[in-house]
Amino acid sequence: MENISGEMKVSSRGIKNLSEIKKIIEKTSSLKTTDLLDVIFGGATDLDASDIHIEPGKENSKIRLRIDGVLQDVAELDKEASQGVLSRIKLLAKIKMNISDRAQDGRFSLLLSSGKAESPIEVRVSTLPAENGETLVLRILNPKNLIGLGDLGLRNDLLVLFRKEIKKPNGMIIVTGPTGSGKTTTLYAFLKEVQNPGIKIITIEDPIEYRLPGISQTQVKGKEYNFASGLKSVMRQDPDVILVGEIMDLETADIALQASLTGHLVFTTLHTNDAAGTIARLISLGANPSNIGPAINLAVAQRLVRKICQKCGTSRTPSLEELQKIKGGLKKTPKDIKKIPQTKGCDYCNGTGYKGRIGIFEAFLINDEMEKFILTSPSISALREKAVKGGMTTMREDGLMKVLEGVTTLEEVERVAGED
Repeated sequence: MENISGEMKVSSRGIKNLSEIKKIIEKTSSLKTTDLLDVIFGGATDLDASDIHIEPGKENSKIRLRIDGVLQDVAELDKEASQGVLSRIKLLAKIKMNISDRAQDGRFSLLLSSGKAESPIEVRVSTLPAENGETLVLRILNPKNLIGLGDLGLRNDLLVLFRKEIKKPNGMIIVTGPTGSGKTTTLYAFLKEVQNPGIKIITIEDPIEYRLPGISQTQVKGKEYNFASGLKSVMRQDPDVILVGEIMDLETADIALQASLTGHLVFTTLHTNDAAGTIARLISLGANPSNIGPAINLAVAQRLVRKICQKCGTSRTPSLEELQKIKGGLKKTPKDIKKIPQTKGCDYCNGTGYKGRIGIFEAFLINDEMEKFILTSPSISALREKAVKGGMTTMREDGLMKVLEGVTTLEEVERVAGED
């Protein structure tokens, strides 16, 4: 049951696959809304879903869960049940009930009960007017997904590099990638690694995704308190480490660059396709190339690939075409590649053949030579070529290495990182 504080108690049901939650929802859809939501949220957290989508159709609303980055159909609700769910979630998220013709955003907390323990989980809510009613998307921010640096899937050389760079007293580390590529998870892994009682860490985010004890966290609020103005205020709080959720404009970029040049360690994100695009993006925002090189320590790009299911995953002999792709995409390959992973599908992985995700990365240091090169305002392709010549392993190469290690499949790497 929920209370007026925007908090709802739900129970873990030990659901192991989609068919289980579908059966329970079909049985529960005729019951009251609270019971139905308990099943939806409890099941979604049991299955480690990152998002719940409720999409209205002409007659019924479809429930879909995003698991390991891929949306999967779960069940359908009739009009009455889906309207009850919509109204209750709006109430919890403090969203205006009488508005249905424009998008709204809100958030609330779940208290997930599992035995005697209760775990707080934040839920971000987004509503959008659609042809047959309002579409709901609920982002589940489960603190158990906050992992350490060693669990991100970094190659050993990158793990050593990252640990070295995040221990420096000043400079900027930028993590890039599209929405849903795990950037926030990586930034929080940095924070967990550097956190200690002797330093002050402040984050400015939109919104605050995870609560970390011992760290000051602030959220931007419209035009009055945006990333730029918030970052100015953060600078007056004597921080040692600053996390800026995203650099979106020139003012924020300039303040963040100056912060890193004046004795602060800054972690932040940009929306670019690869590590080389970091520099071009900052230049396109209007940042001065003479500040970019000295300020940035490390540029990182990442994606998430699904890991092959440990319960049903198999292996097979690669085809000639697959061998050519692997050997053509890697600088060094084993002389004899006998097997590569293959998916099968079982109840444990909901028939997908994959369970869980892991990062693939590329990163390059801004050394003296790269700093001088940045002053020429190089193109993305030229900077990428320079980084590769300097020893950067690309995301695709990192993915292919994980194929040879039996972690994921060639198809998954191509889906996420593209084909050469």
